[in-house]
Amino acid sequence: MSGPTKAMTALTCAALVLTTAYTVGLGSNGWLWFGWIVLGVVTVGMAAADSAAPAPPRARRPGRPGP
Repeated sequence: MSGPTKAMTALTCAALVLTTAYTVGLGSNGWLWFGWIVLGVVTVGMAAADSAAPAPPRARRPGRPGP
């Protein structure tokens, strides 16, 4: 995972903790949970896009002729 994806994952986890604490302390708020679900879907999309990135080209071994 790249740096921005790790940061987004941490933000999503923190938002889950805060949303849960709000729900326990003050009662349920559907908009908070909806926002957290949207944030989670965006985070999963970022992780999927990050893992689908092509690998860097492999270096050829020295001493062998190229194609």
